[in-house]
This record gives sequence, C-alpha cells and structure tokens, in this order.
Amino acid sequence: MRNTMRQFQLKLLQFIIATLVCTQCILSQTGSTLKELLEQAEKSYPSIAAKKAQTKAAEKEIQIQKNTIVPSLDAAYQADYATYNNITGMAYPQYLIPISGPPVTDNKYNGVFGSAASLLLNWQPLTFGLRNAQVNIAQQNYKLSIADESNTIFQLKLNVIAVYLNITMADELLKVYDENIARIQTQLKQISSLVVSGIKPGTDTSLFQAELSKATIDLYNIQRYHEQQQNELATLTGNTQLIIQTDSFFVQHVPSLQLQDTIVIHPLIQYNEQLIQLQQANKTAIKKSILPKLNIWSTTYARGSGISYDGTVKSIDGLGFSRYNYGAGVQLSVPILKYTDVKLQTQKQDALIKSYQSQLQQTQLQLSRDSLNAEQAINSSIKVVKETPVQLSAANAAYRSMLSRYNAGLASFADLIQAQYALIKAETDVKQSYLNVWKALLQKTAAKGDVNIFLSELP
Repeated sequence: MRNTMRQFQLKLLQFIIATLVCTQCILSQTGSTLKELLEQAEKSYPSIAAKKAQTKAAEKEIQIQKNTIVPSLDAAYQADYATYNNITGMAYPQYLIPISGPPVTDNKYNGVFGSAASLLLNWQPLTFGLRNAQVNIAQQNYKLSIADESNTIFQLKLNVIAVYLNITMADELLKVYDENIARIQTQLKQISSLVVSGIKPGTDTSLFQAELSKATIDLYNIQRYHEQQQNELATLTGNTQLIIQTDSFFVQHVPSLQLQDTIVIHPLIQYNEQLIQLQQANKTAIKKSILPKLNIWSTTYARGSGISYDGTVKSIDGLGFSRYNYGAGVQLSVPILKYTDVKLQTQKQDALIKSYQSQLQQTQLQLSRDSLNAEQAINSSIKVVKETPVQLSAANAAYRSMLSRYNAGLASFADLIQAQYALIKAETDVKQSYLNVWKALLQKTAAKGDVNIFLSELP
C-alpha cells in the first residue's frame, strides 16, 4: 500500500513538472523578442503617452505666446435698468460701477432703462523685448518637455531590458532545477530497489523523498519569481496578454564590446541642462518686464438712456441708442515702482540657476562613477565566466564519483547530497556568470545614456 502511494505521488509530481516544463517550452518558442518588447513599451506605456501629451502642450504654448502680437477686438452690448442718481467727484473705480450723467439735486429711486454697445480694439505692437522673452520661455519649456520625454523613454527601456534579463535567468534556473529533480527521481528509484533488497536502510528512501520535495519547492519558488517578473514586464509594455520569447544567447555568449562609445549626450544631462536654460530665459523675461509698454487702442460705441438731456424721464427709450462716439489713442506705460520687485525676482532666478548648475555637476559625477563601476564589473564578470566551466566540470565529476561511492556503500547520504548541492550551485553559477556580464553592460548603457550600446550586441 505504501509503495502504491509513493508511486502515485511520483507520477503526480512528474505530471506537475512536465506541465511547468511544457509551459516554458511554449513561452520560449513563441512570443515577443527583446527588441519587439522595447517597441511595445514605447508605444503603450501610459507614462510615455503622458510625456508626449505634455510635449505637445508645450509646443502649443509657443504659438500662444507668438500670437500675443495679434490685436484683441471685443464687441459688447448691454441693457440695464437702474436708478439715475449721480454726484460730482472722484471715486476709485475698483468695486464700483460708475454712473454717467450730470449730478442731480436729490435722490430719486425710480429706475430707468439704459443700453450701450461698443467695439474696442487693443494692440500692443511694441514690448521692448518682453514678448520675445516670453516666446523664448515657451521654447525652452518645450525643449525641457522633449528632454523629459527622452529621459523617460530611456529609463523605461532600461527597465524593460533589466526585467527581460531577470526572466531569462529564471527560465535557465527552471531548467537547472528540473534537471536536479530528474536526478533525484532516478536516485530515488535506485535507492528504492536497494532498500527492498536490504542493501540500503529504509531511512535513505525517506531522505531522498525529502530532497525531492525540497527540490520541487525550489522549482515552485523560481516559477513564482518568473511569474512576478513577467507581470512586471507586462506592465511596462502595457500588454497584460504578453507572451515572452527569452533567448539562451544571453547564457551562452558574452558581449563582444567592440562598439565604440558614441557621442551621445545622456538624457538626464540634457534634462538638467535644459532646466538651466529655462531658468535663464525666465530671468531675461523678468528683466524685460520693467521696460515700457506701448498700447494702441481704438473704439466706437453707442449709448442709450431713459433720461433726456433736459431731465425728462422716458424709461423705455433707454433701450435704443441716442448717442454715438468713436475714439483712438496711444498709451505708453512705465512701471516706475517695479524696480525693487524685479531685482528680488532676478536674485531668486540667480539662486535657482546656481542650484540647477550644482545639480548638473552632481549628475555628471554620478554618471562618471557609474560608468567606471560598469567597466570594472564587465571585466570582472568576464573573468568569472572563464572560471565557471572549470567549477562545473569539477562539480560534475565529484558528483558522479560520490554517486558511485554511495551506491557501493562507501559514502553516506550526507556526502552525496553535499556533492549534489555543489553541482546545482555550479550549474547555476555558469548561467549567472553570463547574465552578470550582460547586466554589467546594461549598467554601462545606463551610465552612457545610449541604449544602442546594449542593443548592438544582440544577434
């Protein structure tokens, strides 16, 4: 009965493993390649769409600022019903609605109709450089949006590549762990026969079953990690139905590293430099705001009132026009008391510019450090790649020797499992060593700001 149950458990376990392996085979045979994933991400990731929309809005702002040279022309008509009391004297117009006409002898609370219509043109043809400064602000803000968009796309591509490499590593580990389970199953069969014949103690069967269960748990954990990384990649590409085609090229080859560093300004450097340009444009506009402004205006309007010139009240007549006027003029205005305010705002801009310049220097230092670290990581990782086959060959030979000794009764179960662990680690280290070179190359790509450094190494 016990043997029947064990056989059932083994068959069930084999079925689960076969399902996982078949799933991996399907994923490896069909799906999106890395380059296709990068294209999908750039087209579908919502954050990129948001940046593109912001860039479009910034581009329209340039046209809006240029369009301020076009005169404004406002047409208006009004009809009202109000009292007609008036008094001579001056009043500050804010918060008051003025009443036209001569003063009256006393208060009269009877209302009369009135009406007015006007056509007012206002044009500011000359701003002594302020308009050009505001247009320049819009242009610099547009360039900042482009730089922000480029940096966002670059960072997204780095994330996509990093997650893809993680999935590739998970795929390779699934193969290693599956082979390990196959080894343990073979050993379990052999040890079961030896136990039945009385050569090995029954406890060894239990120990092998425990190792089989542990190996299966490890496989499940890797499968879970694989699914998490696949979900992350689906988010980055905006495709929840994503099927990924990983490439064993990454665990069989190292980069040739023959591509010369292209002269590309890092997107993050471009963004920081553009922040400085924008603040300098703001500073120029602030300085220009203290200069005179020339306005040209013209108007034609009509008025109607329910009170005639001699004081006769005919309220309904106020709905029609009785007087017509026109006018034109030129106005030159100078903000005399704005100098102190402009001086303070200019000092504020100087502080902001200095801050962004320091931030740019810090970014340059960090990228220089990251580039140096990446170069060192590439060199050391390549050295590890050359050593791991030696480790794997030795671990494999040691395992086979220990397995023979165990079957002959010359080695303990602990010795065999220790050799098996060493073999699994060696198999894993070989895969990881290749991936580490590619990850170091990705670090170099991130530091240099050119994704082609990585993509040029792909087949």
